[in-house]
Amino acid sequence: MIIRPAVPEDVPAISVMLYALKAAGKRTRRCDEEMARDHYVLDPHGILTSVAMEGGACLGLQILSRAYEGNPYGAPMGSGIIGTHVAPDAARRGIGRALFAATLEAAQAEGLTLIEAFIQKTNDEGHAYYGSMGFEPEREDGTALVRAFRVPAARD
Repeated sequence: MIIRPAVPEDVPAISVMLYALKAAGKRTRRCDEEMARDHYVLDPHGILTSVAMEGGACLGLQILSRAYEGNPYGAPMGSGIIGTHVAPDAARRGIGRALFAATLEAAQAEGLTLIEAFIQKTNDEGHAYYGSMGFEPEREDGTALVRAFRVPAARD
């Protein structure tokens, strides 16, 4: 497994992984290639989208974006917004932890001090993952719980 920044050529594999999540009942949003390209790989607010690749398959991805005015999550300006997806058949392999290591480096390089994750209250796996990464419950937003991570200063 290789963790690296996503490139446009990864879009088909990302879309396949998202559709697998949808089939497993773990995703309700769009999974098509256009969405994967525009919102994950080429997002104008994106700082880093990392992928976990193995043999041409996308096992997971993690998106770090900079919050912007009017963002749909209510994240404060200047903070980061994170999203994580791991293929249903690749769970419990350390993919999320490996992806977050790359994301944390990018957040530190960008000077972010806060990253927020917007997680549905019923997503027990998501809450367990973000909790294990050090995200603390911050606020409720309708059907979601927002978890926040205070980014430590980068070590030299």
